[in-house]
Amino acid sequence: MSKQFIIITVVIAILVIALLAYLRSRKNFQQKLNKKFPDQWKAILSKDVKFYAQLNNADKSLFEQRVQLFLLTKDIEPVDTEIDDTIRLLVASSAIIPTFAFPDYNYPKIRTVLIYPGNFDEKYQTRNFKGNDGNIIGMVDSRFQNGTTVILSKPGLISAFDGSSHKENVGIHEFVHLLDKEDGEVDGIPEALLKHEYVGPWLREIKNEMRRIEKGHSDINPYALTNNAEFLAVVSEYFFDNPEKFHNRHPELYQRLSMIFNQPKI
Repeated sequence: MSKQFIIITVVIAILVIALLAYLRSRKNFQQKLNKKFPDQWKAILSKDVKFYAQLNNADKSLFEQRVQLFLLTKDIEPVDTEIDDTIRLLVASSAIIPTFAFPDYNYPKIRTVLIYPGNFDEKYQTRNFKGNDGNIIGMVDSRFQNGTTVILSKPGLISAFDGSSHKENVGIHEFVHLLDKEDGEVDGIPEALLKHEYVGPWLREIKNEMRRIEKGHSDINPYALTNNAEFLAVVSEYFFDNPEKFHNRHPELYQRLSMIFNQPKI
């Protein structure tokens, strides 16, 4: 038996083993994905996630499938705290709400979501802050070796999903930053979602609303004045968390965001 034949045989055997392992893994993944959505999870979503609670039955089923896919493909890890199914479901909901109209999208660049016990600073410290440094409740960071990581404050996440309507949602805020980043730039212009001809009108709308915020004529969080990227994230929180009020207060901005996120217009 020639040496070349032995090498070829070994290579084929390795490939067959790898293929069988992949098929088994794929089968296990599909079985988990097709597993019945737990009733206790439905209860948590119905109580805490207003967006889900207002969907019809067919869309609720789709939302649940998206939740399962997200939880199967992303690691949600606690840092100096504990997490349960509620926290995991709130993280998944934060990701799915702004992308609900795009059912095939599952944040390909994200590998991990870290849950911190509270506010943190730019060095990821949760205590022993200097001055006003410890005021961060959410961050998207690409400096980690395992890809883009989302960091969320657990109290901030919980308060964003208390079942009531308000204007702030740290989870949605950070995942909108990730959508904004899909075109390579975090600049408030989500080109993956916004047709080129609508970029100009969107930028004008940002400029006009920033003027109103500066003059105190807007109820949008002044943090939106930081830059265009933060403007997009801030108004998206308001848009998804309290759409009726947002539409009444900011009808033109509401129409622009409806177009970006492919949401029904009021």
